[in-house]
Amino acid sequence: MRNDCMGRRQHHNPKMVLLLGNYPPDQQQSMQRFTAMMLRGLTERGIDVEVIKPEPFFGRVLGGFVGKWLGYIDKYILFPFQLRENLRERPAIVHICDHSNAVYVDKCNGIPVVVTCHDLLAVRGALGEDTDCPATLTGRFLQKWILRGLGHARAIACVSAATASDARRLLDGGGRPDISTISLGLNYEYKQIPERIARTRLQESGIVQPDRAFILHVGSDLSRKNRDGVLRIFERVHKQWNGDLVFVGDPLTPELRKLATDIGIAQRVKEIPDASNELLEALYNRALALVYPSRSEGFGWPIIEAQACGCPVICSTVGPLRDVAGDGALFHSVEDEAGFAADVMRLTSPGERQSWSEKSLRNAQRFSTTKMIDEYTQLYNEIGGRP
Repeated sequence: MRNDCMGRRQHHNPKMVLLLGNYPPDQQQSMQRFTAMMLRGLTERGIDVEVIKPEPFFGRVLGGFVGKWLGYIDKYILFPFQLRENLRERPAIVHICDHSNAVYVDKCNGIPVVVTCHDLLAVRGALGEDTDCPATLTGRFLQKWILRGLGHARAIACVSAATASDARRLLDGGGRPDISTISLGLNYEYKQIPERIARTRLQESGIVQPDRAFILHVGSDLSRKNRDGVLRIFERVHKQWNGDLVFVGDPLTPELRKLATDIGIAQRVKEIPDASNELLEALYNRALALVYPSRSEGFGWPIIEAQACGCPVICSTVGPLRDVAGDGALFHSVEDEAGFAADVMRLTSPGERQSWSEKSLRNAQRFSTTKMIDEYTQLYNEIGGRP
């Protein structure tokens, strides 16, 4: 069997966990981080584990629309042959790390399959539900294929209770797989760090001034992340509060930069497209707050990252965010941008910020990578694969 140098093989133990990762050109960074977490955690337990993923062949030729379609050849025509070869040694468990790859469940020839379901927003959008994830004709076909694959898995581990509820509703019927909730842990040991270290990291970034206050948003440019809402929230406070707005993640689109210019805040908006874990940790430590008004989410990793650093969180009430943020966050409906702005100003009081920082730290203790790995190994055993 091919050893994808990400994994560690122990040939004296033929039983193993085969992790299915994501196609690299799709740049699904959070899914790649989750796969790496599983690989690291299982390896540390002494479990024989390997990662395989569709490799770019045709899809590396061209980018854009054509590259996307060529990537379908890599993922749905070529990769099943690679998967079949890797299944010859009959691993104890196949763990599909991202539900969007559930199309491979039926290729696993009777081997128990666990699928981690991070959200069903795209599936629900393809079925006509309002999730801010509209689907094209091709997308509707693909999402229904994914849903069919989920229905054939032995077990589905959802990252939040809200997603588990969606899965039970959409997969209702005979032969339904076991559906449980296994919360995510932290993919990096985010924590409170000494102020001097945080300031040094910010200084080295060349983007954020260590002595200047700022609020933070972390996320992609997907419309459901509501970055335009973040800009409007900042516009409500920028005349009362002399701080900046820092975006970490994808670069702002031209439309969002135009919006920042039109509402007079462009000079105070900073962008950090590729923040290292260390820089992001410093940003969480020094930010007045993480502002997270998402329109829909599957989990909301930045919330627990921020909270682990003692950063107050102001977030929307959608999906699982109330469960994830717990008692450690301030909540508003997505439409209540005035409420978000009022809480930004509230946290400019050192006493208020300290109080919510302490609440954040307490809530973050609920999310442990060790606990996550424990629950997955228990699930493997329960469905009959004892790695």
